[in-house]
Amino acid sequence: MFPLYWSVVVASRDESVVGDRVPELVPGGHLLDNIGRVFDTVDFWLAMQNSLIVATTVTVANALLSSLAGFAFARLRFPGRDSLFLLVIGTAMVPAQLGLVPLYLVVGELGWYGRLEAVIVPALVSAFSVFWMRQACEEAVPAELVDAATVDGCSRWRIYWNVALPQLRPHLAALSTLTFAAAWNDFFWPLVVLDPHEYPTVQVALARLASGYFTDHSLMLAAATLAILPVLVLFLLLSRYVVTGLTKGTLDDARHAPVSQGLPLGRRDRLVPGRGRRHRRRQG
Repeated sequence: MFPLYWSVVVASRDESVVGDRVPELVPGGHLLDNIGRVFDTVDFWLAMQNSLIVATTVTVANALLSSLAGFAFARLRFPGRDSLFLLVIGTAMVPAQLGLVPLYLVVGELGWYGRLEAVIVPALVSAFSVFWMRQACEEAVPAELVDAATVDGCSRWRIYWNVALPQLRPHLAALSTLTFAAAWNDFFWPLVVLDPHEYPTVQVALARLASGYFTDHSLMLAAATLAILPVLVLFLLLSRYVVTGLTKGTLDDARHAPVSQGLPLGRRDRLVPGRGRRHRRRQG
């Protein structure tokens, strides 16, 4: 929390006192003035609007598509399922920089250069999110429950929507938080395919504030504080679900672990039938 607090302190101070040898540890009274200078220097409202559109669209689409794929790989039986899953996971081994030029050429052929579609479509789903939701389905959606719904005549879509999806809410909350933060903080690809004047994103606008011969630290950190707020608010709203989604697998493993696990060897022998002093005497 200290870096966030320090950014607020610097953002609320005048630039003339930021570089003092003895730093001020208490927020000053220039925060609103510096925020006003941010909006006067760059079109920060437009940048936040574009980033919000990109991050929200990518998060919703990624949650839907990855949960569908994860459910199919975990609980549906179809030819080539395992091979297709290995192919999806194999794409994660390809560095993103290796596909930068081909992706740029595809964006140019589709006429998306300088449009938000160029940032949204390539990020709609990822190998990591599919793997995440596949593992979540393995843990949270029992195969017996899916079989029972199939016997009752439920379609695959209804099984996914009414049976699997309610069990996956904590995992979806954790994945959505990570996806939103990644899309919100993306800098390089929007810088390549978007016009920084017509369609700036938050990170591109921050880079424009930091460019030049002189960096106004108060101005820069005032903009950075504004840029942190959407991700921080989302995390606070979903924190309970995020913690549950990240720890659910560990808690389930601990709950189903053998009782003898973690006990001394002598106590383990008492819990295992046929073990103990008589068993050791027979062996002797």
